[in-house]
Amino acid sequence: MASIKKAYGKWQARITWYDDQGNRHSKSKNGFATKLLAKEWATSNENRLNQGIDIGKEISLYDYFCQWVETYKEPKVSHVSLVRYQTTEKNIQSFFGNTLIKDVTRSQYQSFINQFGANHAPSTVQKVNGFIRAAVQSAILDDYLLKDFTQGVTLVANKDKVKTVEYLNIEEIKKLTKWLAANLNPDFTGRYMILTAIYTGMRLSEIQALTWKDVDFLHQTITISKSWDAVNKEFKDTKNESSKRTIKVNPELLAYLVQLHSHNNSTMVFMNCYNDIPTSGAVNKSLRTALEAIKTTKQGFHFHSLRHSHVALLLAKGIDVYAISKRLGHSNTSTTTNTYAYLIDEYKDKTDQQIIDVLKAL
Repeated sequence: MASIKKAYGKWQARITWYDDQGNRHSKSKNGFATKLLAKEWATSNENRLNQGIDIGKEISLYDYFCQWVETYKEPKVSHVSLVRYQTTEKNIQSFFGNTLIKDVTRSQYQSFINQFGANHAPSTVQKVNGFIRAAVQSAILDDYLLKDFTQGVTLVANKDKVKTVEYLNIEEIKKLTKWLAANLNPDFTGRYMILTAIYTGMRLSEIQALTWKDVDFLHQTITISKSWDAVNKEFKDTKNESSKRTIKVNPELLAYLVQLHSHNNSTMVFMNCYNDIPTSGAVNKSLRTALEAIKTTKQGFHFHSLRHSHVALLLAKGIDVYAISKRLGHSNTSTTTNTYAYLIDEYKDKTDQQIIDVLKAL
């Protein structure tokens, strides 16, 4: 029920209702310039009540997003991913301030995307939009919202911000693997980890988490079923369910691991002489040393770039994208093609020529 009255020269609207337990609630707002505006506010909120929305629950977009991250994401995502969510929190606060989530419109959200996208790469805009959209879907389930204000929004981005990841060509990979193989030391396992990344395309956290039970020397496979939390020095779940996989590995890598196994008394494959698993900083230092030794300079090249180099090697040899996607642990081929689009484009001319050659043979 709604009541409209004038107080101190302005109009006031109040609505009252009872919940399922018979408890009485009320909500009011003052300061309307006209009686019509007060009635519109009351009617709007009564309609929302009739649609099952708890109008007594009010929260800002920023506060809801923070609560959503803390409840649904923080317990299970990696530290790196959590930082991305926390950065998004700051972006939301900077643009929306204390705007209630129910008051955010599609046009306002489009303005946010326009502003954010002006200084960020397409992949970053896509990721941030995905974060916010997931939170909005959750808010709808929690009865804070009726409609998804992110739906139908056009993603705007700055293509000049796209960073092309440098990777090693086949000759550089050969030089690097040759140097690493000649300079292995079982006490310091970082170089073994680099070789593993080159030959498998595995993520660093997946390599760090390997135990000897994961390596099947007889069937020449490695099973990835977990990853490594370098901060807490403990196992954690893989990035996603599709990241759990068993991949074939070459005899050369297995030979290096046999050498390491004969020296290693730990259940962990890459435990070093300090009874520790090399960190990101440590393996990247080893990688820089190796690249300098073979006189190869790559701007911004780091351990994860070895994953890109692995993909480049497979593409250059004509390996199908579907097979590469499964090997990398992607949920679908679109993830692979989106992430490595710049590499796929580089090999398009070669593939096109292969198609022409096939057609000529008809």
